[in-house]
Formats: sequence, C-alpha cells, structure tokens
Amino acid sequence: MARLSDQDARTRLAALTGWEIDGDRLRKRYAFDSFASAVAFVNRVAGLAEAADHHPDILIEYRHVTLTLTTHDSGGLTARDFSLAARIDA
Repeated sequence: MARLSDQDARTRLAALTGWEIDGDRLRKRYAFDSFASAVAFVNRVAGLAEAADHHPDILIEYRHVTLTLTTHDSGGLTARDFSLAARIDA
C-alpha cells in the first residue's frame, strides 16, 4: 500500500477525533473507568486488527490504553492506518 503524503495524512486526520500524527505514526490515548474496561477495549481492538490484518502497537497503563498505528511495510502512514482508526472509534 502506498504511503500517504503529509498533506493527505493531515486531511484524513481531520476526519478522526482525538488521534494525532507523531512522525510516521498515528496515535491515540484512551481512558477507562477500570483496568478490566481497558483490557476489554484492547480485546475488541484485537478482533478488529485481526479482521483487517493490520495490527497496532498497544500500550496498557492501568486504566489507559495508547494505540499506535503505522504501516511498517510502507514506511509510514497509509490508508490502512486511518481506516482501522475509524473502525476502532466507531
């Protein structure tokens, strides 16, 4: 998949809520009421990631989860990253 230009990535970012571009990565931090809720969210994301065959880096910090997306094969952000981000937040 083709890497997006910086302008294309910023245009796609405008359609997402709470996500940010950090270099060649798309990142969002989520807060939950409990550790169990955070883990349940991660399990839901895992299912979406498996279905898309596109897997985010996941950091769990007690009640917070940070997701980081990038397309390693393309060396940066692609449409796959923004598509998965939108599905995660749907």
